[in-house]
Amino acid sequence: MTDQPTRPSRETRDAEQSDAEVTAQADRAPTPDEERLAEAQELDPEVAEHERDMAERGARQEGEGRIP
Repeated sequence: MTDQPTRPSRETRDAEQSDAEVTAQADRAPTPDEERLAEAQELDPEVAEHERDMAERGARQEGEGRIP
């Protein structure tokens, strides 16, 4: 590894810009079997409570990093 900075090529910059504009999404919809298996899973009450706490904390967040 070198301590010298590198300069990305125009091709690299274009590829990075293109990647930055892509919206994240699933590659496919779940199959009926996958949906059925997911719905059959039991939720850990502690994990569900933690998720609710984090969602509430995020909704009340102020200052830098806040998503309006």
